[in-house]
Amino acid sequence: MTALKATTASKTRRRAMTVAALAAGAVLALTGCGAGQISQTAHQVAAVNGNSANVGKVALRDVRFLLPQTEEYDNAKGGKAVLAFSAANLSEANQDELVSVTTELGTVKIGGKAEVKPQTTLVADLAKKEAAPAAGHDSHGTETASDNKATTTDPDAHPLLVEVTGLTKDVTPGLTYPVTFIFKEAGTVVVNVPVDAGPNNPRPEPVNTETKSGH
Repeated sequence: MTALKATTASKTRRRAMTVAALAAGAVLALTGCGAGQISQTAHQVAAVNGNSANVGKVALRDVRFLLPQTEEYDNAKGGKAVLAFSAANLSEANQDELVSVTTELGTVKIGGKAEVKPQTTLVADLAKKEAAPAAGHDSHGTETASDNKATTTDPDAHPLLVEVTGLTKDVTPGLTYPVTFIFKEAGTVVVNVPVDAGPNNPRPEPVNTETKSGH
């Protein structure tokens, strides 16, 4: 190879290396622009105290253990706790039923037949008062659903009582406990259940940490 050809080849290689380096730098710069920004919707949570899950045509919402409200339900080891939730049957034609609920925390007792008719919501909670079911509700604590969405719990509804007895440990706020829900048609789903923060302690909305930049 002549000296002229060697010099030309060397310059060609240097230009190729320079282009590759610039391309890599551009990729890093674009990555850096997005790296410090967090989508405003990526970490949003529902404004409820409980957890949620979907299984088949059933939407479980606001699943939580209630804070101790009476001496009977003290959430302490050896005692009892109340499991609250809403289970909406989004099917337009098929009825479902909550067959059982299990957890390592203790024995779960369902106080009644937990049927969920099409387009209705089964509400489990601690009864606030003894009264006949309000219009539009049946004795199993179900209420009419609309637009294929879980409806808001009616405080006058007669809810289903779901108790966890013989607690194997304290049920403590700030922790979650796996609970298995078994539906006749929809199937089985495990929910990590927190303890209700109470009306004065709703789940906080995440702080917007979006990084401002000139991009």
